[in-house]
Amino acid sequence: MNAEITRFRVKEGKSERVDEWLKFLNDNMKDVLVTLEGEKMYVETIFREHLNGEEFLYWHSVQGEGGQEVEQSDHWIDKKHLEFWDECIDDTFKPIDLKTEVVMIPQKVRNSMN
Repeated sequence: MNAEITRFRVKEGKSERVDEWLKFLNDNMKDVLVTLEGEKMYVETIFREHLNGEEFLYWHSVQGEGGQEVEQSDHWIDKKHLEFWDECIDDTFKPIDLKTEVVMIPQKVRNSMN
């Protein structure tokens, strides 16, 4: 199991498009959750931050081993998600993986993740 959080910078001028992206994910949650199964993604959460005039999105995830990469998916939700990603995420900014120090998941929850 892998628990992580990664920070990505939003391209300048794309804040309203990010609003649309996050609304799209929330509005289509039933289909979003279906795609997580193939990825062995147990938890995926997106956080948003405005810092020093820049905007960042943080992806927090708890994922099992051997899941499908989102880029390999044929599901329409994943294809649209990646379109938003390409439009909004600044690929000139190296993503920052925060260091995992402690993972607190009760055993009964861990058991359901297998």
